[in-house]
Amino acid sequence: MRKSPAAKAWTRCAASGVAAVIALFAGLSGCSLPAPSPEKSARPVAAAAVAAGSQGAPGNPVGVAAGARVLNPANGRLEAVVPEISRTVLLIGDSQSEPLDGWPRLGLAAAGYKVYFCGRGGTGFVSSNGATGNYIDALLRGDWLLPSGTPALIVIQGGGNDAAGAASDSQIAANAERLIAELRERYPGTRMAMIGTLARGEAHGGGRRTEVDALLGSVAASHDLPFVSVGDWLTRYGLVKDLADTVHMNPAGRQKLGTLLEDRLHDLGLDRKPTADQQPLRASGTMDDGPGQD
Repeated sequence: MRKSPAAKAWTRCAASGVAAVIALFAGLSGCSLPAPSPEKSARPVAAAAVAAGSQGAPGNPVGVAAGARVLNPANGRLEAVVPEISRTVLLIGDSQSEPLDGWPRLGLAAAGYKVYFCGRGGTGFVSSNGATGNYIDALLRGDWLLPSGTPALIVIQGGGNDAAGAASDSQIAANAERLIAELRERYPGTRMAMIGTLARGEAHGGGRRTEVDALLGSVAASHDLPFVSVGDWLTRYGLVKDLADTVHMNPAGRQKLGTLLEDRLHDLGLDRKPTADQQPLRASGTMDDGPGQD
């Protein structure tokens, strides 16, 4: 059977044997998908024009293949058709989330979600990376290919690159506020949560990373968003030995953090009990991030 363009992209991005069990899409440069081949190209379907009764998953038209793009007339952007969008979490993050076995992905998958990732290593609330803007710029400019329909949950993770780049509290908070507002407008029926900045504890050299974690926690609280503070997890749970560099985890560390995150999501009431055909997903891999950049 010929693979679709989305399936080919999946194969290219995946670490051997890991991708199929960790996330539906692995857009390593901003959740973008390849353009359809000429023989299969067609005008994008207008999502808002799909009448009730002719949809599969909410927001996704019947007969439109997974990975296809639909035009959202509300904002003029193309969006991705994602199978089972109502069981999918939209994860926005940096290189802590980008690997196919990144610990935020593992934790969310183990909590019962399929994962659709938008983001890129080196980015954050203020930090950008090449052609990919910071979180709010990437969203507004269309650097990311957002999913069509209503995800089960949106999770925003990050802050490490903003800490490394000396972004001020006011810059980080202002852009986080803008991002939350924009996501609420785009996905009004979707719950949202935030994951802070992975670091050592304050008394163990956490420094600016721990400060940014606390800052993001206060932003989340001001919007009544559940927040997972990870600004002391490296030392609280004895995970310094599992660092691959100064800020990223080795595969064993990512597994351990994924389990901790799953437990925290359960405590916050954010886990989604898997159905019989969707068991919690766990996998290990060998994909490491470059040093010093989230």
